[in-house]
Amino acid sequence: MLENFRNHIDLHFPHLKEGKFLLACSGGVDSVVLAHLSASYELDFSIAHCNFKLRGAESDKDEELVRKLAIHLGKEIFVTSFDTQGYMAQHKTNLQIAARELRYNWFSQIMTTHHIKTLVTAHHADDSLETFLINLSRGTGIEGLTGIPSLTDTISRPLLQFSRTEIKTYAEANAIYWREDASNENTKYLRNNIRHNIIPKLKELNPNFLENFLKTQEYLGQTQEISNQHIVQLRKQLFSKEGKVEKVKATSLLALKPTKAYIFHFFREYGFTQWDDIYGLLSANSGKEVHSNTHRLLKDRDFLLLKPIALKNSGVFNIEEGQEVVSEPISLKFNIVEAIKETSSNIIYVDKETLKYPLTVRKCQKGDYFYPLGMSGKKKISKYFKDEKMDIFAKENQWLLCSGDHTVWIIGKRADDRYKITNRTKEILKIILE
Repeated sequence: MLENFRNHIDLHFPHLKEGKFLLACSGGVDSVVLAHLSASYELDFSIAHCNFKLRGAESDKDEELVRKLAIHLGKEIFVTSFDTQGYMAQHKTNLQIAARELRYNWFSQIMTTHHIKTLVTAHHADDSLETFLINLSRGTGIEGLTGIPSLTDTISRPLLQFSRTEIKTYAEANAIYWREDASNENTKYLRNNIRHNIIPKLKELNPNFLENFLKTQEYLGQTQEISNQHIVQLRKQLFSKEGKVEKVKATSLLALKPTKAYIFHFFREYGFTQWDDIYGLLSANSGKEVHSNTHRLLKDRDFLLLKPIALKNSGVFNIEEGQEVVSEPISLKFNIVEAIKETSSNIIYVDKETLKYPLTVRKCQKGDYFYPLGMSGKKKISKYFKDEKMDIFAKENQWLLCSGDHTVWIIGKRADDRYKITNRTKEILKIILE
């Protein structure tokens, strides 16, 4: 196994030979063997052990074994303990999720503090099979059937090609000591039930079941890669981006078959799960929305608009007379100039004497109106938004510069005629949106 491990590292994990990594070790056979294999290949690593304080003295004995292992291998070790039960109660989550969040958050802290780029874990082929069957039992797409990834940006799993039997055989042959976690025998947990009651039956049906499963996962992974490349290319064709907002024509999505499958692949990375609701948006009236925890998906005329959820900033910001620079909520500059020169949608010139200080920057309110520059009549700002075909996101993000109750400038859009420069103007104030 050591020779196969070395070849596997050389071929698929050469980065583990180039710098120190963090090796997560529970004290079980998988992670203890991984530590021995890595040390035998003279890889540079530190060991990290979490004591979840769930099994009393047994948890402390796990910690003791890992500390002795670190001394034996001559490796630096990081150890911590958690109030796991307290974390579960506080965050209202189950044991598996709590333990995962606690350990990976701690691993991340170590890696940041000590400038370590890679975490190495001891997941193996049987773990991947168990995950496959769990996901299969819950209902999943191809992503859930490709198993545990061997590589991510920060995590490497070099034992995924090895079975639990191979690992245990290596440990016994090399007199490697490890500790068994009695909770792994408790079949009330779905993973343990699958491990002890289902997988042995599958291996009885076909002695090569695990080997064939790994081949199947490899093929599924290749199919997923092809699918992902197709989605990326199609996304580039159909989606456009304006600032933080992405937009796609609803009819373009409806033309894709099967539509719901494409919707899933386009929007899953933004945390959406309401696929029927999103499909309904394609034919819904403007203004209808679907939310994930992080994003909003809005139907606006013929388009779906996607935008991150941001904290609403609906405050009023004052600008005092003589103030030249404003940074909140947007960047504005105020300068007295001799004459009108450069012009653009981001620059206006106003008659300073017509302003009432302090000026304010705020969002549009019901009933707001202005006198569009160059026109004699007034117009509701909501009507202006509609005529300009501004979507809901754009309306929500639009700031107004006001003098008292009057609008001076729909910032970046249109100035108010009441504040324009005339032959009676004594001071010209230039206002720039940066």
